[in-house]
Amino acid sequence: MYIVIDIEVLMHLRNLKKTRAEVSLYDPIGFDKEGNEISLLDVLFADNDILETVDAKMQEEKIVQKMGALSRRERQVIEMRYGLFTGIKETQRDIAKKLGISRSYVSRIEKKAISKLIKELSF
Repeated sequence: MYIVIDIEVLMHLRNLKKTRAEVSLYDPIGFDKEGNEISLLDVLFADNDILETVDAKMQEEKIVQKMGALSRRERQVIEMRYGLFTGIKETQRDIAKKLGISRSYVSRIEKKAISKLIKELSF
């Protein structure tokens, strides 16, 4: 994971380093547009949340692209199980009821589909 830090933050840290050996995450580093004081901790966590969201979206897009290697039923099970398009993750039992198959069969389909996706993503 990468952490993006603004140049102004780096310059501020550099100036602080000249005057003392330690820098606290709670030290003020400036002000936001509304005039509220912000600390290094605020900046790091804001950037971290954004990076995690972007990374998750990119991973999901890669998986959706590779789902063409799956059969219709495998795709259906993976989409329902992990909530790829609806955002609603379903249990194997719920999927089994909807598809009219056993829960253990859903489990086997899921395992096979995941194996195929892993193979596709490793290329």
